Amino acid sequence: MTSAKRRKNPIAAAPRHTKGLHIVALFEGAKGVLVLLTGFGLLALIHKDVHEIAARLIANFHFNPASHYPRIFLDLLERLDDHKLWAMAWAALLYSTMRLAESIGLWLRKKWAEWFGVLSGGIYLPVEIYELSLGITWPKVSVFVINLGVVLYLLFVLIRNGGDER
Repeated sequence: MTSAKRRKNPIAAAPRHTKGLHIVALFEGAKGVLVLLTGFGLLALIHKDVHEIAARLIANFHFNPASHYPRIFLDLLERLDDHKLWAMAWAALLYSTMRLAESIGLWLRKKWAEWFGVLSGGIYLPVEIYELSLGITWPKVSVFVINLGVVLYLLFVLIRNGGDER
């Protein structure tokens, strides 16, 4: 038997959790793309009257601009200038680059990406627990459960694969 015949099909030899890693990779990639698009949206606001745009947005949704949350939103945007928009756009670029790199690494089943996913997802868990202690809402619970699920799954993959080098 030749050595070529003895080699296994790499797709058939792939671990069972490859599909799970691909799902997590797509999720992280989607977050990266969403933040990247948000950063481009911030750049579109440079040299514009952001407060006026926000006031029109609130009016279009028929919110009372004097009520609590719209007032906080308007007050926050009143202090927003072009330098802060640039800083937020650069932060969005950095964050999306990290998420997209993680996504590619997870898709390719790289161990560094699994560790990065555990650390970058795990860092938010204490904050999410604190937020839940202030009041339980469906969005808070959903974010916590999804993040915890991703972190636990990546930990499971790391433990399951042990010391195999990828």
